Amino acid sequence: MLTPEEAWDAIEQRLQALPAQPTPRLEAAGRALAADLAATVDMPQADVSAMDGYVCRGDVSAGEPLPVVATAAAGKPLDLVLQPGTAAKIMTGAVVPQGGDRVIPIEATDGGRETVVFNIAPQAGAHIRRGGEVVRSGAPLLPAGSHLTPGAISLLASHGYVEVPTHRIPTVAVMTTGDEVVPPETEPGPGQLRDSNTSFLLAAGQVSGLEFRSLGTAPDSTEALRQRIPIGLESDVLLLCGGVSMGDYDLVEDILDELGCEQLFDRVAIQPGKPLVAARHAGGWVFGLPGNPASVMVTYWLFVKPVLERLQGLPGSFWHGALEGTLTQPLPPSKGKNRFLPGAVTATDGGLQVRPFPPEGSHDVVSYGRGTALVRIRPGDGPKAIGDRCEVLPLTTWIGG
Repeated sequence: MLTPEEAWDAIEQRLQALPAQPTPRLEAAGRALAADLAATVDMPQADVSAMDGYVCRGDVSAGEPLPVVATAAAGKPLDLVLQPGTAAKIMTGAVVPQGGDRVIPIEATDGGRETVVFNIAPQAGAHIRRGGEVVRSGAPLLPAGSHLTPGAISLLASHGYVEVPTHRIPTVAVMTTGDEVVPPETEPGPGQLRDSNTSFLLAAGQVSGLEFRSLGTAPDSTEALRQRIPIGLESDVLLLCGGVSMGDYDLVEDILDELGCEQLFDRVAIQPGKPLVAARHAGGWVFGLPGNPASVMVTYWLFVKPVLERLQGLPGSFWHGALEGTLTQPLPPSKGKNRFLPGAVTATDGGLQVRPFPPEGSHDVVSYGRGTALVRIRPGDGPKAIGDRCEVLPLTTWIGG
C-alpha cells in the first residue's frame, strides 16, 4: 500500500496541464497563464507628476514667487517649453512639460493661481515618475504559469491585452454508485441513505471556479456500470463515488480495466480514504473515491483538487498549502497510518489556533461537514496536548472558523 506521498508521485509523473487556448481577459481571472507575455508600452509612457502641485525648471528658493504660466492636466500634455523662473500647475499623472525638472506638492506652496510661492526649495527630480521606470515596452511582463489574480488582470488591461493564452478548464463528471443511495430529496427507506457525496463534489467544484456535471446514481450492476462509466470518460476527469472497496458488489475497478484504463493505485495508507483508485486513460483521469462521505471529502481535498489545479497550470500537490498551528484541543495518537481529522482554524496575534473535531469514523459527515481544515496525524505520532504544534491544511475561508 502506498503512502500518500508515493501515491501523489505516481499521479504527478503522468500529470500535465491541459492545452492552451485564447481567453478573453476578464474570463481569464483565476486561471494560469500558458505563455510568457511582454509589456506593450513603457510604463509610465512619459515623465509624469506623482503629485498635485507645481512643476518648475531649475533651482527655486523658498519664498521666491513664480508666475504660473499654464496648467497641466492628466491626459492633456502642454505644448510649451517651461522656462526658468516660471511654474506650471500640474495634476497627478499629467505629463511633465518640456524643460520641467521638479515638482513641489501643492500643500508645500501657498496654492496661488497666477503667482505661486514655494514654502521649501524643491530638489531636482522631486515627485517625477520617469517614463519607463516601471517597465519598458518589450520587457517581460508576466511569465507562463502566473496566477491571473485581479491585479494581474489590471496589469494586462494596462497593456491592451484583449485575450490571453490560458490552459483549458478541465471538464469534470461526477457519478455515485450504490443500490442503497437515493437522491437527497427522497425519503430513504430501510437500508437506504441520501446521496451527500454528489452535493459535496458539485459544491467543491463550484468554489474552485469549475462546473462539475452530475451523471446521477448508478446501481451496483456490471451492465449498468458498463453503460454509464464510458459517458463519464468523455470528460477530462471522472469522479466515481463508491464501488472501490473489497465487497462482492464493488465492481468499479473491473469495469475500468475492461475499458482500458491504466490503474495507478487502488489503496493509500490514509484514514479515512484508504480505498482510493487513481487511473489514466487516453482522454483523461478517473478517480474512484470511497463511498463514505468523510473519505470522499478527504480524498478530494488531498488528491483530486490538486490534480484539477495542475491541469489548469496552477501549482498544486498533496498537502500543498499546509501550515503549522497550535492545538486548542487534544489530538489523538496515530493508528499506524496518516490520519486526517476535520478541524477549524483561527488566526490570532499568537499565530494559528487549531481546533480538531475528532470524528466517530469515516461515516461521520457531521464532523467533516463542519470542518474548514484538515489536521494531519502522521504515522508514529503520539497523543498531543493543548498548546502542542500540529499540521493543518486550510480548505476554504477558514479564519475565525
